[in-house]
Amino acid sequence: MQSREVRFQALLMSVMADVYRYAFWLCRDPHHAEELVQETYLRAWRSLDSLKDDKAAKTWLITILRREHARCFERNRPDISDVDPEVLAGHGGYDTSTEAFSLRRALAALPEEYAEPLLMQVIGGYTAEEIARLLELSPSAVNTRLFRARSKLREVLDGPDRDMPATVQADHELS
Repeated sequence: MQSREVRFQALLMSVMADVYRYAFWLCRDPHHAEELVQETYLRAWRSLDSLKDDKAAKTWLITILRREHARCFERNRPDISDVDPEVLAGHGGYDTSTEAFSLRRALAALPEEYAEPLLMQVIGGYTAEEIARLLELSPSAVNTRLFRARSKLREVLDGPDRDMPATVQADHELS
């Protein structure tokens, strides 16, 4: 029994921050994210024997987390709250720069079908094949969504006047 506990703790310690960050992104509520993570760990503990390769623990836990999040919507629709920068500051730092703020707003404006694979790749470090397995899509569909997500972000972040010289831009704004 002791070795099972040690194995489980080692698996959790290696991916704990990523699992919480993904849970927070899914529900955008720190309390609900903590509940999701706890339920994920409980389900993972119960089915630990089904994990054959410890290197796949992160993917395995994220899959459990996604399914648990979906179960919440089967039961009831939770209230979605705005992200509080103070809450995130305690979980690995929070960039308060203008660029980071613009990026977060642009990401929030993306449809979930594009934002989810992009965040899984950028934050989670997953490959397109791994994302495809987790989201139950084909790798080409994931690559298409990643391409469209980046294109939409570029459109929002660059804006229509981004490439215009400063003097022309000032004249354009005055007219």
